Parts: sequence; C-alpha cells; structure tokens
Amino acid sequence: MSTSGTIYKISVSASKGTKKKNTSAAMMIADSGIEGDAHAGSERQVSLLPFESFSKLDNDTLVISPGDFAENITTQGLDFSGVALGKRLRIGKAIELEITQIGKECHHGCEIRKIVGDCIMPREGIFARVINGGDFKTGDTIEWQ
Repeated sequence: MSTSGTIYKISVSASKGTKKKNTSAAMMIADSGIEGDAHAGSERQVSLLPFESFSKLDNDTLVISPGDFAENITTQGLDFSGVALGKRLRIGKAIELEITQIGKECHHGCEIRKIVGDCIMPREGIFARVINGGDFKTGDTIEWQ
C-alpha cells in the first residue's frame, strides 16, 4: 500500500448540487472543511477520491475531470484500499484529517451517473473531518499517518 501521494486537484463549489470548480490552492478550516465549499460545516466536511479510480469507468468517449464526482480533493499515488474509520491523513506539514465515512449512497438525480452511467464516489470515495487546518495547494504531499 502506497502510504503517500500528492494532491492532484482541489475542487470547490459554493452551493450543493452544482459542479465543483478546480482551484490551485485553498484553506482548510478545523472542524469545518474547505473555505468556500458548500459542504464545509457538514458531517462530510471534505471528500477525497483517488485519480486512479477514474480509469475504472468503462467509457472511452467521455472526458471525466477531477471534481466531476463532487470530490474536494483528487489524490494521485495514494492507496485508499487499507482505509478505516478513524485513520488519519496529513497534507503538507500541518493539515490533519480524520476519516469519518467510506463511500456513500448515491442520491437520486446524480448528474455524473446520468452522463456516465456509473459513479465511483460511492465505492472509491472517502470523507473526512478537519482536525488541523491550514493552506494547501495542488502538488502538496498527502500521506497516511
């Protein structure tokens, strides 16, 4: 299991149900989430998805981009297979996240499922709460603690 990787993309949206937009940097706020994201303050403060999961969708004609599955952080090189509730992630030197949920139930009206015919977030995504916040950017190291 690869215990470290990088932040491939950061994605946020101001309102729920809208497509997330990529940004090169963001602020993680303790006990809240990513500043400016609609899910900050909810029980699923931050969502993460490995970029490697995108290749598991069987659709050669559609271009799928980070953030399309409503994930906040798309990682690269970090193995999620050994994830467990309560496990912790560190981003850079200061940010610390605690895993609170593995996968999710797909809601009715899921846009990506309508377009692609499948959604990997329920199987491959994880959710976390922010223990220690701070600034972070694409390319930062993310690692299991």
